[in-house]
Amino acid sequence: MSNTHADTVLYVRDTMLDQQEPPASTVGPVGWAKDNLFSGWLNTALTVLSSLFIAYLLYRLIPWFVSPTWDGTSLSNCREILDGHEGACWGVIRDRWQQLLFGFYPPELYWRPILTLVLLLVALAPVLYTDYVTPKLLYFSAAFPFLMPWLLWGGTVWMPLMAAAGFAIGFVVFTLVSRVLNAGISIFAAALVAVLWWVLLAAPVAHGIASVLPLALEPVASRDFGGFMLSITIGVTAIGCSLPIGIVLALGRRSDLPLVKILCVGFIEFIRGVPLITLLFVASVLLNIFLPPGTNFDIILRVMIMVTLFASAYMAEVIRGGLAALPKGQYEAADALGLDYWKAQRLIIMPQALKISIPGIVSTFIGVFKDTTLVSIIGLIDPLGLANGIRADTAWNGIYWELFIFIGAVFFIFCFSMSRYSMYLERKLQTGHR
Repeated sequence: MSNTHADTVLYVRDTMLDQQEPPASTVGPVGWAKDNLFSGWLNTALTVLSSLFIAYLLYRLIPWFVSPTWDGTSLSNCREILDGHEGACWGVIRDRWQQLLFGFYPPELYWRPILTLVLLLVALAPVLYTDYVTPKLLYFSAAFPFLMPWLLWGGTVWMPLMAAAGFAIGFVVFTLVSRVLNAGISIFAAALVAVLWWVLLAAPVAHGIASVLPLALEPVASRDFGGFMLSITIGVTAIGCSLPIGIVLALGRRSDLPLVKILCVGFIEFIRGVPLITLLFVASVLLNIFLPPGTNFDIILRVMIMVTLFASAYMAEVIRGGLAALPKGQYEAADALGLDYWKAQRLIIMPQALKISIPGIVSTFIGVFKDTTLVSIIGLIDPLGLANGIRADTAWNGIYWELFIFIGAVFFIFCFSMSRYSMYLERKLQTGHR
């Protein structure tokens, strides 16, 4: 098209201008820096001061971190390598990293906790990434809680199988009772039968089968557990068990049945009002008093139970907040569809409440995983307890920052991974109300 008219009549244009690139100062890193770091004299001054402070920190820290002491055999040897210069003594990490990870677990059996960790990732895959993994792996996810203790503690394979049989028996009882009674009574009957099986029959049946068909791994005592293996074992168990228990407690607290509500409220408020360290002392010292004489109740199992109950109380409040945030219309819609209480919770109410509660749930998970370091107070050897033991060695007496930096970095990797996954899940499920 000719542009004659556009040249002669300036205020009327009937031709299109060619598209131009935006100014370089408004896009890209330069534009971002201009808008966020140098948007005014105050921001500019703060940016300059912050940059100088960061540069000073890097100037002091990088030479300390980049230290040629990985081959050091002791603190004195590291000082000889540094020859009067400042630097970290990373030789302690090279010398004791296996102990920090596995505690006093027998070195020839390291393959068992490593295999357990790999299988844990496989079991979590169909739960965390439903769009990318076949749902058939959920069968393995259901079997993993019984496979994990057998791999870690060893012993006969029939004991975890009998523990799994308790759930199968409970499911059969629930199916039969639900045909004649309501769901609440059916769940109670199934739980009662399963508990009786575990307490009275599981061990004798397992030992009886083991005497005929012995299939066992070399046993490992709980006193040999330690380091990150112990923290991950307690943390994964507490995280995996606290969510369903927290859901039941949250529903019980909102129940219209007075007895159920009183029991749930009392449990939640009592657990939330008591420090975790008190519960750990109860698990370590007082719990055996209430057990029959001669009962061998493993200390790690006791700690797992107490940490799980502690996390469940906080999880219940997080989920109750999600339930309270749902509009009343969701409950009315479930009633209009003719759904009973349990179907309404499973199909309509609980999925939405869990979506809303994702940030709080993951924050509770992270807090529980970090709280596993408190078990050192009752004699279990977590990574911090191992660090103190390593520092007591004459070869590494005086080491401080290197051990705790390594421990903090490993904890950060796990906690940051959980945090990033929660953000991914929020984006995937679109938790905001529309």
